[in-house]
Amino acid sequence: VCIHRARSCSSVGFIKSKYVCLFDKAALKFSHQQRFFRTSAVSCGQVVQFKLSDIGEGITEVTVKEWYIKEGDSVSQFDSICEVQSDKASVTITSRYDGIIRKLHYNLDDIAFVGKPLVDIEIDPSKGVASEEDVVETPPMSHEEHTHQEIKGHKTLATPAVRRLAMENNIKLSEVVGTGKDNRILKEDILNYLAKQTGAILPPSPKAEIAPPLPKSPPAAPKDKARKIPVPVSRPLVFSGKDKTEPVTGFQKAMVKTMSAALKIPHFGYCDEIDLTQLIQLREELKPVAEIRGIKLSFMPFFIKAASLGLLQYPVLNASLDESCRNVTYKASHNIGVAMDTEQGLIVPNVKNVQVCSVFEIAAELNRLQSLGSAGQLGTNDLTGGTFTLSNVGTIGGTYAKPVILPPEVAIGALGKIQVLPRFNAKGEVFKAQIMNVSWSADHRIIDGATMARFSNLWKSYLENPASMLLDLK
Repeated sequence: VCIHRARSCSSVGFIKSKYVCLFDKAALKFSHQQRFFRTSAVSCGQVVQFKLSDIGEGITEVTVKEWYIKEGDSVSQFDSICEVQSDKASVTITSRYDGIIRKLHYNLDDIAFVGKPLVDIEIDPSKGVASEEDVVETPPMSHEEHTHQEIKGHKTLATPAVRRLAMENNIKLSEVVGTGKDNRILKEDILNYLAKQTGAILPPSPKAEIAPPLPKSPPAAPKDKARKIPVPVSRPLVFSGKDKTEPVTGFQKAMVKTMSAALKIPHFGYCDEIDLTQLIQLREELKPVAEIRGIKLSFMPFFIKAASLGLLQYPVLNASLDESCRNVTYKASHNIGVAMDTEQGLIVPNVKNVQVCSVFEIAAELNRLQSLGSAGQLGTNDLTGGTFTLSNVGTIGGTYAKPVILPPEVAIGALGKIQVLPRFNAKGEVFKAQIMNVSWSADHRIIDGATMARFSNLWKSYLENPASMLLDLK
């Protein structure tokens, strides 16, 4: 006997299976005590369409960049479902239910829309029934939310890429011993665990690729010069001879919007050069101390802190102008953005509340932002709320630039590469100096050239005499 749908007399619940095949006629008797037919061949769970909720910032569509699950997988609450990317940030979607994935509504690189189904999940009836209106929540994610995974009551530190590698090889992270900081599970930990299980011989650890450089040797050897020659691409370029049209998506789409608005601002530029000889010596002394704290110390934390100290004296550079140009808002927080070149395109995360942060705290936050930026895991909170921006184009090359202001900000600085150049001291003697050029752009509607020059001179004095920053640190 095949029954399309069955309803008990005491319950309005339906059996979700399309057909139920019963071979025992006695089972067809209805009574007030019976809630539903029981059969081992049919699951009685409720299938819920897991919808993509409003991510905020006016975002209506996102691109599906990575799935962490596949159809038939079991998931628990807070397990990662997928990673999506809007034109402003990457967001990891997590499950609100315990159940089994029955359908993925999108393939990789498909456009998913807010309010539309993302996946279908069959809910475990013993864990409760979900409302039809339940949707996934995607609040701004902190570093902890990006790197933690709940496993049987305790947290395991692992990035989404590591979790996916473990999932593809059917490895439970709770069984892997992490060798990273705070017992974080690294990619090589998964590979080593897999090798022990299969007896495979693995290639050298990828750590060797990012090991700190060896002490500098004399530049006389010809090999040293050879290392500076650009390495050719690993695969040959293929010329199809045909034009290719692609949609503008992701961070590139955000750049179109932002730069179109930015070039409506009347810019003016101001350039100068900074002698970083003393700062370079100071950084060399502090690098071992920072490494003990687990922090990679670059020059950027000093640049950021010096800018914040300058903004305290010239708050108009940390302001915003409304669209009608009638009101200026002076921002209390110094949320200083740092432009980063990533595989996804140009992104500008910002370090929050620099005015109350130490140089070490700024360095630690930069390490976090750079790590997440390289992995495409920056959250909306990291990419919004900036009040002032620095762009270190010198890491790629060049000395001067003409940076474009990121609205609603009113100023931005571009830092050139550090060069060893001859300069004269007070006695007229030539000495070797470590010179960096800076290029400022400011909104000429509320900032005049004199104010920009005075700010730049103060910022320059802090960097050329880094000990002077101690007098103004809070």
